[in-house]
Amino acid sequence: QVQLVESGGGLVQAGGSLRLSCTVSGRISGINRMGWYRQPPGKQRELVATITSDSGGSTDYARSVKGRFTITRDNAKNTVYLQMNSLKPEDTAVYYCNADRIFPYASYWGQGTQVTVSL
Repeated sequence: QVQLVESGGGLVQAGGSLRLSCTVSGRISGINRMGWYRQPPGKQRELVATITSDSGGSTDYARSVKGRFTITRDNAKNTVYLQMNSLKPEDTAVYYCNADRIFPYASYWGQGTQVTVSL
């Protein structure tokens, strides 16, 4: 099994910053990609950012966060980070950490952490 534990959410004013952390443990061998998703109130869960586990560490971002959010990883700590700058009220959501294994396919989720951005 794979366990993901997020931390770092909270309440921040618009224009502020937060950093989310996600530490993965368990059978992490073969995890190919990790990422952050979010679910705003009353809406579907959506992709925020992903990073591959290979040495290249390719990243991908949702258009709405590109230039404001940065996903990074620390392989020694089995941790992925999401640095969120210039936060907007529309960034308010529960943020979930995700880890994917391509073969055999498996997808793992954290419990979520609330991010609230006030005016």
